[in-house]
Amino acid sequence: MSIFINKKTRLIVQGITGKEGSFHARSCQEYGTQLVGGVTPKKGGEEILGVPVFNSVKEAINEVQADTSMIFVPARFAAGAIIEAAEAGIKLIVCITEGIPIYDMMNAKKAVQLNGARLIGPNCPGLITPNEAKVGIMPSNIHKKGNVGVISRSGTLTYEAVYQLTQLGIGQSTCIGIGGDPIIGTNFIDVLREFQMDSETKAICMIGEIGGSAEEEAAEYIKNNITKPVVSFIAGLSAPEGKRMGHAGAIIAGGKGTASSKMEALTSCNVTVCRNPANLGITIKNIIDKM
Repeated sequence: MSIFINKKTRLIVQGITGKEGSFHARSCQEYGTQLVGGVTPKKGGEEILGVPVFNSVKEAINEVQADTSMIFVPARFAAGAIIEAAEAGIKLIVCITEGIPIYDMMNAKKAVQLNGARLIGPNCPGLITPNEAKVGIMPSNIHKKGNVGVISRSGTLTYEAVYQLTQLGIGQSTCIGIGGDPIIGTNFIDVLREFQMDSETKAICMIGEIGGSAEEEAAEYIKNNITKPVVSFIAGLSAPEGKRMGHAGAIIAGGKGTASSKMEALTSCNVTVCRNPANLGITIKNIIDKM
């Protein structure tokens, strides 16, 4: 099993004719993802990477039965692209674009919820189910099929954790970067719930960072609902208050959202917390070896 994407996923790319869109669409296609089309207004009828380009998401659904969309659209148009995909009937929307205004994302998230879709991102690396499908920008060569589910607010730390696991011979069930913006579509709890239900996932790696309360909320959810071992790392232990560190949502405000408070909350809920990201792989291996 896997969560959200698999070999049956039928992907379109909104913004496929742009430089970034075409590059990463090709990467997903070469990994084995079923790329069935792309969407760029006013370029319908063209062909790229051996698949048709449509003027709208609705056309893509009607013509090639797309069910998933990856968005590579400039920030000022990205929320509109999310809304279009949701209203057209796409069930999984993965938005890679960063820098989308918060007000725009509020409207986009509402549209996603009203139409029963799932949004991953924005400002995220996407997701991958090793040996089945990739929808995003992650380096596919570091992944290995296995039973550790990875969820992270940080793209680069996701890659670090995955690389360590693979080097230790430990594969992953599905890896998901949920994004580090203040407003995102899918949070830690959403993914934890799916990993708990996935029979293939035996352990979970959760990577958080300063800002907000998502990790504290996830800790409480883990305590009450997750029976699988969870290993976590929180980035930003030395971050000063009031200074944004990387992601738009990674900021300590009013003394809240610190790395230490998140680590304490997770530890109190039976999560194994690493203070150094270099220890994630070996910590997970030690837990798996005892299972």
